[in-house]
Amino acid sequence: MSTGIVILIATVTFLLGLVAGFFIARKNFMNYMENNPQLNEDVMMSMLSQMGQKPSKKKINQMMSNMQKAQKQALKGKK
Repeated sequence: MSTGIVILIATVTFLLGLVAGFFIARKNFMNYMENNPQLNEDVMMSMLSQMGQKPSKKKINQMMSNMQKAQKQALKGKK
């Protein structure tokens, strides 16, 4: 085979690998973030305490449910 054809095939294969790798990594990251949300009750409690509010269980549950609803709506919009 000609050297030009080998270089062309190698370049095309490299570019396809980059594109496929990007989409696979993006899908894995989205699944990880969906299964392991960064905010939990302890983080919310400390955030409320730092803002000078008294964190009640009712307020924390309400904020967590609102955050989960917003996250689900954001994921629906992207699909």
